[in-house]
Amino acid sequence: MTTPILRVQNLRAGYGRAEVLHGIDLSASAGSVITVIGPNGAGKSTFLNALMGVLPAQGEIEFQGQSISALSLEERVMLGIALVPEKRELFGTMPVEDNLVLGAFRQVRLRNKKWREQMDVVYEIFPRLKERRTQLAGTLSGGERQMLAVGRALMSRPTLLMLDEPSLGLAPLVVKEIFRTIDALRKTGVTTLLVEQNARAALETADYGYVLEMGEIALQGPAADLANDPRVIDTYLGAARKPKA
Repeated sequence: MTTPILRVQNLRAGYGRAEVLHGIDLSASAGSVITVIGPNGAGKSTFLNALMGVLPAQGEIEFQGQSISALSLEERVMLGIALVPEKRELFGTMPVEDNLVLGAFRQVRLRNKKWREQMDVVYEIFPRLKERRTQLAGTLSGGERQMLAVGRALMSRPTLLMLDEPSLGLAPLVVKEIFRTIDALRKTGVTTLLVEQNARAALETADYGYVLEMGEIALQGPAADLANDPRVIDTYLGAARKPKA
């Protein structure tokens, strides 16, 4: 049996004395798209921040077969984990291309002399970024900023890409484009962990899904099965997605 690229066991995390996550178990296979859906306040962003090392956590996190629970954020980045935060955290006064260059920090540290070749890959995925490569990041549209945030993360050539609410605040057509990109990343071998409120789009894209409610996993299974689960339909998808009798 293939060892999961990511395995999380009994993960607990929060803020100060307030525990938000109450023993999360999750695993992801290499090259797959895994989604965590749930309502606001369920602990989705806390989960990603704990995995990234932004927040202290208890429990076990294994990446590529080795424990990373005691590693710092920087050490996790160097291993090949990248997080695109909900707020995107771009450098608005810098051009698009300079933001992408900053994303290549890991490859530069690894002394990969061909790190600039990854920019061509990013421009192929997001042609609009190439068109706007000299434009200041702060002047981009919401969809373009999200593309840049994902592109910057891809510049590090991550093995595991974590996305926090990539569709937040975007127009429906842009959301479709972002999810098409997530689906296309499968071909590159990148494993994607997608945290998303848009349950419909997330389950249509993912291979496997987890429903996070009140800091605990309430449901899990193949994404297609969750999309047809009456509990998921009633709470997250609406009556229109109910399977036919």
